Amino acid sequence: MSDKVKVTIDGITVEVDNGTTILNAARQIGGDIVPPAMCYYSKLEGSGGKCRTCIVKVTKGSEKDPRPMPKLVASCRTTVMDGMEVLNITSPEVLEARAGVVEILLINHPLDCPVCDQAGECDLQNLGYEHGLQKTRYEFERRTFDRIDIGDKIQLHMNRCILCYRCVFTADQITNKRVHGILNRGDHSEISTYIQQAVDNDFSGNVIDVCPVGALTDRTFRFKNRVWFTKPVDAHRNCDHEKCNGKVTLWYKGEDVLRVTARKDQFGEVESFICNTCRFDKKATSDWVIEHPTHIDDTSVIASNHYETLKPLHVIQPNEALQAANEIELHKTVKY
Repeated sequence: MSDKVKVTIDGITVEVDNGTTILNAARQIGGDIVPPAMCYYSKLEGSGGKCRTCIVKVTKGSEKDPRPMPKLVASCRTTVMDGMEVLNITSPEVLEARAGVVEILLINHPLDCPVCDQAGECDLQNLGYEHGLQKTRYEFERRTFDRIDIGDKIQLHMNRCILCYRCVFTADQITNKRVHGILNRGDHSEISTYIQQAVDNDFSGNVIDVCPVGALTDRTFRFKNRVWFTKPVDAHRNCDHEKCNGKVTLWYKGEDVLRVTARKDQFGEVESFICNTCRFDKKATSDWVIEHPTHIDDTSVIASNHYETLKPLHVIQPNEALQAANEIELHKTVKY
């Protein structure tokens, strides 16, 4: 069997490694071709297949078996075959189904974006704007949960949770002992700890970074500022923890570091998980080696007033004729 296979997504053909999923094949193409993903995380084993937002239509299974797949499939869980043809944004059926999935995700989600710390960098906001419906058909009472602190640095707002399982996989795979998970079943399912046990380990803060909504928030940053008023800067330090490389993003407001997060790639996924010491205890510029302003996509609200140079560009250009005229007017007012 060849190590490479060809797959066509929305009319664009790409050659990928055998065993690649449709989603990751689309990511190699990039742009609008990439299906949205709320639960899949390339850094976490076993993630994906929970939210169904990445569904696509396979119109041709492969060269050997060209029959289309009878139902829409989750692109994060479906492996490409040589000669496969896939429709994503070019299929009205996919767009209609995806809008229905977004409607389900928003059924119990509170409309508290104005006060949510995740606003401005929330995957669910982007998903709702790009693929959601204008209104919901749901008329029943929403489920509600009390906010709880699952540690001295993390607050869980379960009302916002979409049960993507990312935080569970993160705790399973980068910490020695997971103490939180999914309790109950059906519409009573919730993320919680066993008998209010605190989430306390060296890498617990990473569950905040992987959460696609505002369900898990940083208690040290809550209500301090809106993310689009801050300036993200890449920095690093020599961290003593053997599993932490000390490469982070510092979020500045003036000269103050309001929060520290792990660096994320173009798909919003953490490049390398960081320890709690770097995240919560090192919030002085002197603790870090500043590299450069973090690259922010132009479509992000965080890009507002954001410059990728350490010195902001001049907004007002010098006008010699205007300056000369101002000098003349100034002399008219001078008393001799």
